[in-house]
Amino acid sequence: MRTLYAAKSLSVGVHPTVHIFGLAVDTDIVTSTLLAMAFLLFLGFRMRAKVTDGVPGKLQVVWEFIVDQVTELATSAMGNKGRRYVPIGVTLFLFILISNWIGFLPSAMHPGSSGEILPAPTGDVNLPLAMALLVIVWVHFESLRARGLRGYVRHYSQPFKALLPINVIEEITKPITLTFRLFGNLFSGGLMIAVMTTLLPIYAVPLGEIVWKPFDLFIGAIQAYIFMLLAILYFSFATSHEEELEPALEVSH
Repeated sequence: MRTLYAAKSLSVGVHPTVHIFGLAVDTDIVTSTLLAMAFLLFLGFRMRAKVTDGVPGKLQVVWEFIVDQVTELATSAMGNKGRRYVPIGVTLFLFILISNWIGFLPSAMHPGSSGEILPAPTGDVNLPLAMALLVIVWVHFESLRARGLRGYVRHYSQPFKALLPINVIEEITKPITLTFRLFGNLFSGGLMIAVMTTLLPIYAVPLGEIVWKPFDLFIGAIQAYIFMLLAILYFSFATSHEEELEPALEVSH
């Protein structure tokens, strides 16, 4: 009975909104997104100001580690031309990681009875969808640039013409799977917190969050890596000719 009560009392996707030109804008999601963007820009400019050829600081060590890992991944999938996509890979990973971890901040006015003022923006479907569409549109642009119009059209019928409908459907579903892989995992973390705050006694809610949220941080890091990895692989598939796909396929496995 208590579980049934929890299900009835949970609200999914309810945010404070303002209406601009007839569009409902979730103010908390927009605020969290801008905060994540501002923090990422701060890290970038801070890194640029403090970079040195001598003994690196802690920020430079972490930054170089991330760049090296993305570079290794991109070059393993595409060879030297993969370096072209290292900046977008690093940006995606860091922005998604920061966005995911914003939800770790205790921003609820009344824990257990009110929502977070700064929820993880990736826990709302709009931001993951926007990033997925950006990646897929960019992937198709790079495919056209690398293969030319004729090669771009022809690759949909590879390796057999009978697979044309399946290949087209696969391209259509890519932004959908990218979106819901990220959104679903982040939303489930927030939903888990909501379930605990509903089912647990009020005095046990802080303990439940302390136990769950470190695990939520780990999930946030994994999902940022997976989104970046899939983006790199999509660029690899889109810019490679059929005979060049084996290295990228090995990475994906």
